[in-house]
Parts: sequence; C-alpha cells; structure tokens
Amino acid sequence: MTSIRMLTAALMTGAVALGAAGAARADDCTITVGLVMELTGPAGEYGQAGAKSVEMALRDINDAGGVGGCKLVTDTRDSQSQGTVAVDVATQLVQVKKVPVIIGGIISSVSIPILTSVTGPAKIPQVSPASSSPTLTKLGREGKTNGVFFRTITSDALQGIAAAKFAIDQGIKKIAIINVNNDFGVNMVNEFSSAYKALGGEITSVTPYNEKQSSYQAEVTAALASSPEALYLVSTPVDGATIARTWISQGGPQKFLLNDGMNSADFITNVGAEYLNDAFGTSSGTDETASTKYFYGSYKDFSGIDPAAPAADRSYDAGAIVGLAIAEAAKDGKAEPAAITASIRKVLDPNGTVIHAGKDEFAKALALIKEGKPIKYEGVIGPVTFDEVGDITGPFRLWRIQNGEVTTVGTMSTADVDKVKASIAK
Repeated sequence: MTSIRMLTAALMTGAVALGAAGAARADDCTITVGLVMELTGPAGEYGQAGAKSVEMALRDINDAGGVGGCKLVTDTRDSQSQGTVAVDVATQLVQVKKVPVIIGGIISSVSIPILTSVTGPAKIPQVSPASSSPTLTKLGREGKTNGVFFRTITSDALQGIAAAKFAIDQGIKKIAIINVNNDFGVNMVNEFSSAYKALGGEITSVTPYNEKQSSYQAEVTAALASSPEALYLVSTPVDGATIARTWISQGGPQKFLLNDGMNSADFITNVGAEYLNDAFGTSSGTDETASTKYFYGSYKDFSGIDPAAPAADRSYDAGAIVGLAIAEAAKDGKAEPAAITASIRKVLDPNGTVIHAGKDEFAKALALIKEGKPIKYEGVIGPVTFDEVGDITGPFRLWRIQNGEVTTVGTMSTADVDKVKASIAK
C-alpha cells in the first residue's frame, strides 16, 4: 500500500509539474512580427512614430486576448534610413529569427531593397506603412514581388498629380524643384512635372541632391538662378530644413510646396515658423472612421508622439492588419507566411462585419475569426482594400503651415485625381 501511495503521489506530482509547465508555455507563447523602421537617419522621425504605432496596434490585439492565447511581439531593427542596412537586418529577421511577416520600411529606398533582396525571394509578407514609390507598383505588375508586398499609403503616381493641381490652385505658375536623389524623389518629380506642365505651369529648374550633405548651398544657388516664384521641396525633415534655411538665407521666395511627410514639427522648428506661412503640401488623406477618433485620442498617451506625426496613422493600420491576419491564419493551424499573405486581404473582406481600432473592437474581431466569420477592418486612414499588387487608393489631404501649425485646408478625392489625370492625358 505504501508503494502504491508513493507511486500515486509521484504521478500526481508529475501531472502538476506538467500542468505548470504547460501553463508556463502558454504564458510564454509569442508570435514575433519583424519590424524594420528608420529609427535614425534622415527619416528617423517617421520611423520612430511608425514603430510606436505598430506597437500600439499589437498591444490592443494582445489586450483583446491575443492570437490563440499567444502574445504578438515585435523584433524591431533600425534601418538607419539606408537600404543596405535594411537588407542586412531584414535578412537576420527572416533567416535567423524566422519571423513570418515584416512591417517596414517607411521610405521607399528602404522598402524596395528589402522586397527585392529578402521578402520577395523568401515569400515572406511585407507591409509598408509609407513607401509610396511607383516602382513598387511596377515590380508587382512585372511579377517580381511574389505577391507578398502591401502598403497602406497611396502611390506617388497619384500624389504627384494632386500636388501639381494644388500648386496651380495656389496661383504658383513658375516653380523650381529641389529633390532627394533616390527612387522616391525621382519618381515624385517625374509624376509632378508632367502634370504641372500639362496644367499650364512652368518648371524653371530641377536640382537633385544627395542625402546627409553638410551644405546644400550649391543646389540652392542653381535653383535660384532660374528666378522661380516658389520652391517644390521633395525631401525629408532633416535635410529639408537645411535646404529651406539655405534657400531663405539666399533670398529665395518664401513660398514652398512640400511633399508628404514634410508636415513635421521638427521641420517647422528647425526652419522657423515665421518663414513658412506660405508653405503648402499634400499627404495621403483619410476618410474619418471610429478608428481615426480612437487613434487621435489615444496615441500620444501611449507614445508621447503627436498623432499627426508623419506615418503614424497608417503604421497603426499596418500593425492592425498584420495582427488580425495572423489571427486569421492561425485559426486553421500555424501562422505561416503563405497563410498570413492570404489572410491580409481576408481581414478586409467587403462583406465582413466592420471592425474598428482598439481593444474592444479587436476582441469582437478575434471572436468572429474564431467562429469562421468574415471581418472588414476599417482603419485610422479609413476603409482600404488592396489591389492585385498590394496598392490602395484613397483621398489626399491638402494642408498649409500657418503660425507654426499644420492645418488641413481641403481634400482631393480619388475621383478628383482621376479627373485631372484624364484631362492631362488628352
């Protein structure tokens, strides 16, 4: 009897130990999302805001119950705003950490090499919150992305047209261009130039520049020699501030057209608000939803960053879509890359139950996914759907800087842009 009791006690102790180990494994269960962001370098302001937004979205999903009892976590790497560094850290995430999905980069000159060198060949889904180069559309149409790339921002092919129309509407008929000499800058200038000329504007000069120069005096001098009425500055906040200060110090007209992302508090502070009262710009816009209100009411408390910071809103949506796609993929097994890629479109099902941002809404979404029912996430930037190459369409926000503040002064719908595009083609 003593032996039997001892054996029974041992079995019970073993069962308790196994149960405890199982609980520990459940508590420790994590699914890692790879995050490649421009935390430093010329686009550092974008990447810092974007990283915090993704973290907030995944926190909200975790607070709603997580994915099958597992917690979504990020492994965040700094691209330093450089394509070569981005490829290196993305390779580590895919080959060493075995992440099933990557969010990033922010700028196109980071996202494109990640796609062509890492995620595309490995067939790992990649979602960029803010890379707007038309090259990404071209790669998709040429079948060079393996269908794994998505972005929550409209293409510069559309933004260039919106910027051209906005410039003409502001009475700017002669403009000089200074642009960053990378894929983003070159494509933006090409799209803007053809539209601006067709609408009756004159481009007096186009001067590309290389990033991180200590001085841009030569570029500014060349642009001013053409006697423009205004400057179209296609840049990032750090280099852009240096160029704008040089432009002003050399007596250039204090009228600026700025690209998406230059509506930056740091840019305004570093240039001087008093010099930017005739600064205008375009950004990918939003159709306000309950998600928009939630994000703008909660993001600063979470991150310490202004919710209007470049890339912040659409980075939350990138994180939310990826997190919900992981949940959708995991319901039938492991959240493998191919299943996540397919699920990214599933969580935007036009026939699904509408889901907004935040813990309570994500709890509803996770319950519906578990029941096998479709959902339609409507994000901070509004309802989106991805086309066959992972692009979205959407409105543009028209803004100006006045007394140091960025103020929305209008919107240009997709239909408006298409109308301008059609008139240009005639």
